[in-house]
Amino acid sequence: MDRPTIDDILAPKPEARLRIYAWTPNDPPPAYKGLIKVGQTTKPDVNDRIRESQGQMQQAYTLHVDNFAEREDGTAFRDGDVRRRLIEKGFENIVVGASREWMRAAPNDVQTAIAELRNGLRLSGTHHETFPMRDEQARAVEQTYVYYQSRWEQDADAVPRFLWNAKMRFGKTFTSYQLAKKMGAKRVLVLTFKPAVEDAWRTDLESHVDFDGWQYLSRSSGRDPTQIETDKPVVYFGSFQDLLGREATGAIKSKNEWLHSINWDLVVFDEYHFGAWRETAKELFEGEDDKVAKKEEKAEYGDGLSQVNEDIGELSESEADFLPITTRAYLYLSGTPFKALATGEFIEEQIFNWTYTDEQRAKAVFATTHPGERNPYGALPQMRLLTYQMPDELLAVASGGEFDEFDLNAFFAASGTGDETSFEHKDDVQKWLDIIRGQHMPQSAASLKTGTRPPFPYSDVRLLPYLQHSFWFLPNVAACHAMANLLAERQNTFWHDYKVIVAAGADAGVGLEALPPVRKAIGAGFETKSITLSCGKLTTGVTVAQWSSILMLRNLKSPETYFQAAFRVQSPWSIKNPNGNDPNAEEVLKPICFVFDFAPTRALRQLSEYGIGLSPGDPNPENAVRELVSFLPVLAYDGANMTQIDAGGILDIAMAGTSATLLARKWESALLVNVDNDTLRRVFDNEEAMAAVERIEGWRALGDNVIETIINKSEKVKDLKKKSKDESLTADEKKELTAEEKEYKSKRKLVQEKLIKFATRIPAFMYLTDFRENTLQDVITKLEPELFRTVTGLSVADFHLLVRLKVFNTERMNEAVFAFRRYEDASLRYTGIESHPGLTHIGLYDTVVARE
Repeated sequence: MDRPTIDDILAPKPEARLRIYAWTPNDPPPAYKGLIKVGQTTKPDVNDRIRESQGQMQQAYTLHVDNFAEREDGTAFRDGDVRRRLIEKGFENIVVGASREWMRAAPNDVQTAIAELRNGLRLSGTHHETFPMRDEQARAVEQTYVYYQSRWEQDADAVPRFLWNAKMRFGKTFTSYQLAKKMGAKRVLVLTFKPAVEDAWRTDLESHVDFDGWQYLSRSSGRDPTQIETDKPVVYFGSFQDLLGREATGAIKSKNEWLHSINWDLVVFDEYHFGAWRETAKELFEGEDDKVAKKEEKAEYGDGLSQVNEDIGELSESEADFLPITTRAYLYLSGTPFKALATGEFIEEQIFNWTYTDEQRAKAVFATTHPGERNPYGALPQMRLLTYQMPDELLAVASGGEFDEFDLNAFFAASGTGDETSFEHKDDVQKWLDIIRGQHMPQSAASLKTGTRPPFPYSDVRLLPYLQHSFWFLPNVAACHAMANLLAERQNTFWHDYKVIVAAGADAGVGLEALPPVRKAIGAGFETKSITLSCGKLTTGVTVAQWSSILMLRNLKSPETYFQAAFRVQSPWSIKNPNGNDPNAEEVLKPICFVFDFAPTRALRQLSEYGIGLSPGDPNPENAVRELVSFLPVLAYDGANMTQIDAGGILDIAMAGTSATLLARKWESALLVNVDNDTLRRVFDNEEAMAAVERIEGWRALGDNVIETIINKSEKVKDLKKKSKDESLTADEKKELTAEEKEYKSKRKLVQEKLIKFATRIPAFMYLTDFRENTLQDVITKLEPELFRTVTGLSVADFHLLVRLKVFNTERMNEAVFAFRRYEDASLRYTGIESHPGLTHIGLYDTVVARE
């Protein structure tokens, strides 16, 4: 794939609007008297479409209606909706040959029907979808089915597990049902942390002909689960919070007892991020006030979240240990399963991937192999990331901290309430507003010297159409109100053209309550301009097609949260069959979308971690990032010029532009070591391994038999929890359960900390050794064994044994070694020093990658 130019990246935005027209012939044949033709088009002049439809039999006509086909909430209606509304009102639809566009009605009747549709009248009526699975959906079903069958052939009692790593708009609900159908499943249980997604699960089941006769049940469906038709497939949708909740006695809620009396054929975990939802929820809403944050969390994840008393984040526990159910198979659905991928919880044959990169690659391949055909991926915009280095005068205001980089939270700090809310650095934020529209005088002078005008968001004519409706992601509620107040001040006349919506704080409502004001401000999106200010609201589960850009104006720690917010602007905006004569035609209104970030180092670090996180098995992290940026081009403004950055440059900036502290964190990660029961049991059963861990500094302070204690206590807790599922526990048993659980978890954490402390010695060893092309494993075991013992306290044999027993995660070690060596070389290159002249390959932990 050719690398796009900057002009390609800043491609012009198409302009098209759906119009409804109606015309009558001036001299109609007898069969056409009293008839009016109602059609649609995206052509700017509807007369072009009318003449086109007449073909060679051109005739004089009168155009009576030429209106935009847009409702007040921004959705579009079609010519068929207008004709159906006329039919409902008693007007006759005349079929002439193959044409169904003629109505026996007057022009005013057509105008009335359009007005009714525009003002929110929704046509009801059942319809059955017949669309087939897309290629990737069919592959997911086939790959999963084949894996299930292979496991059952090996062991008829096996309960196989499979992960779909699929981004939004993959069609996970429809595809999951297709898998259940292929399996011949009669009982399907769908579990999620986010009850708000129920609508999609219900709609897909009840609207497609493939699932005709299937039964849908949930807490809100009102149907008695004990009275269902047993010979027909049934789907039950529920939340973890509800199904895992217990009575005060510790027993399962009586209303859920029927769930564990059924042998399910398939259990689907939707949006199950292996405990990561806790951190994501906290980071997403941390800008809101405490009370509002709790309400948002409740709206997002439903009731009872804090009452879930099972430690599902502990990967050492299998599903059967915390779910009161039995099933033939599990299916996991997640858009960001980084923890599951990184920890090796699923092996390659248990994973189907459909990432942003896969989607955009499919889009490009289809366009090449099927020219002229409607591209099923064509309406999914390609993202562009534009980063901007702020001038020194602004960096001085809010730089520092652990990574000595631009601190967006500090820069946009604000205080006050309502109309009195103001930024602490108001003058500097005003300068920032001037900069992003190209009006900051020092910046303009610099541009004159270089002879180039960098594409600032609100100044470049190529970018402005994509900023007609944008989302600004700010640190907190005060910052949102302060920004709204500043934009409204007299000197900011440019911004007065934009309707500013504050979707933050208690006044904005909870969850989807914040959406109607946004919809109202945007309308159809063509003649309005809007800026939505948020510090967490509307960043999940919301589709606003007109949003085409997001400005990242807050510090975000995790790539999951960063891209979850960024993908809000990647929703498709298109008009299908725009001229009403080709069902396969589609007018794409948003081919690309933009992420603007003003803390370049942090943004590129998020991008690199996202790319690496989606491909943990790739031995060379640069390959993972290269593939991502081939479909997510990056432009970086360094204060003088805007240049495109490749994968190597992204990693250099992400590593060298941060600090050694950040790299040290990679060696302090809990993901580097495995302390689940299976791993600890392997160590416990091996005398040499037990002797090795006892040589780790501080291990003996944990006490005798610490590993045996953890295993025994955790097994006892599991037994007590299983007992509580079937019967009530006594007061003594409940007290024992709490004490035992607390003890084994604290000891497991101490073991984890000792192993991590050992791992942090490895960077010191790398600093001291000088072998760069060799793998770290070879350097440790063959080239510098005595140095390794001196630095870490363990012999080569000890370390090798623990690696073999999977105490240390080699995939994470590869990533950490790569980061260290990339940082070391990039840092020295900035000073003009080549650390190892002529180096062609870089050794990781157990892999060697080419240096490009």
